[in-house]
Amino acid sequence: MRPTHRPALHRPALLASLALSLPMLAQAAVEYYKWTPVTLPAASGASCGNGTPARVFVNRTPMTTKTLVYFEGGGACWNQNGCLGKGKLTEVASNPNGVPENYFSQLNLAGFGMATPLITRTPLLGKIYTQNWNIVYVPYCTGDVHTGANIITYNDADAAKPTVYYHRGYKNAKALGAWMAANLPKPEHLLVSGSSAGGVGATANYGVLRLALNPAKSALAADSGPLFPAPQSGTSAQYPSLPLQNKVRSLWGVDRADGVATELISQFPQAGDVSDLSTLNSGLPKVFPKDRFGYMAFQEDGIFSAFSYNSFYPEIASLTGKDKDAAINVLWRRDLNNWVSQLRAAGNTGYYLPVWRPFLKSHTLVTLDFTGTGIEEAGHKSVVDFYNNLVDDTKPVLRVIEQDQQGDRKRVLSVNPIQWLVALFEGFFI
Repeated sequence: MRPTHRPALHRPALLASLALSLPMLAQAAVEYYKWTPVTLPAASGASCGNGTPARVFVNRTPMTTKTLVYFEGGGACWNQNGCLGKGKLTEVASNPNGVPENYFSQLNLAGFGMATPLITRTPLLGKIYTQNWNIVYVPYCTGDVHTGANIITYNDADAAKPTVYYHRGYKNAKALGAWMAANLPKPEHLLVSGSSAGGVGATANYGVLRLALNPAKSALAADSGPLFPAPQSGTSAQYPSLPLQNKVRSLWGVDRADGVATELISQFPQAGDVSDLSTLNSGLPKVFPKDRFGYMAFQEDGIFSAFSYNSFYPEIASLTGKDKDAAINVLWRRDLNNWVSQLRAAGNTGYYLPVWRPFLKSHTLVTLDFTGTGIEEAGHKSVVDFYNNLVDDTKPVLRVIEQDQQGDRKRVLSVNPIQWLVALFEGFFI
């Protein structure tokens, strides 16, 4: 008896069946609704400040290609002790020992994934659309507000034991963009966001992520991490953040040939001016005219403002208590006014500036929850309205500045009690 052979006619069908099944098998290996660590390749230049691997964490859903990239906040450094984490949380670099693979199971800035409702899957502390999106969380471990491209040795605290420090935040963002482009589907909608240092990082790295991922739609939501105008031709009296920016520019490598400002602006001259990183605020909307850009901050932010001025204005550093807070806020509001004037230049750029809430000295609008972030006089109950507007291109971008300077304090009962509990003790660690 002759052996039977599969007819040749069936082979193309078999190959087609295998071809169709391979993507499904690969997809089956993906873990959904779980924080999965991704170690960025060292060959890309990615690194935490202490030279350990840089990692991000991905939480996927099979239901959409819409994607949030969220940059973590925290402190920055420009001296040895600060980069080693020796001091209060707001005075030193975050995660000085790097980012382990079990980062999301530890008590840290990610807060077990509850640092902000934006990155949770359950709306216990506030409901927002990103809870149904793919989420990429970018820990902060480089001391450079996610903007660095430099390696520097600090020895100002202990010359006998110098500290080699990797300010590689921008290198990490570039590596992240390459990884996402290779491993995640092209986003139907991309939202790049972050708070505090993460707000700066979201703005500074928006271009590199936007170009790497080429989403159908895209938006930026930078919370309480403003890139304030600080032109080199100006003075600190005009631009209070100028001394800070001058201090970190070379240390962090912002304007190196391979730096965050230089690379984007060399490709797109309309993106801004390398000598003033804040020009990205008005430059990015020119490069991406169909995208939407949004910026948030409290008018009485007491943390980012202290970080910006304490080390650079001796007359403020010598003050204490309410006198110090008031002096800092004068400079903060001057910077805010310069910033808003810059943001108004672009039609696709919005801003949202409430006055105050008790939590974290009025720093960040989306940390913990959304209560206390309303601008009631304009009909907005919380900052969620601003986030909703950013992804709705059928409406003009929101531009809202709260005028009532006392109303927020009269509405304290509407704030989550956890905020007040934290406020009682936050002076010990910030």
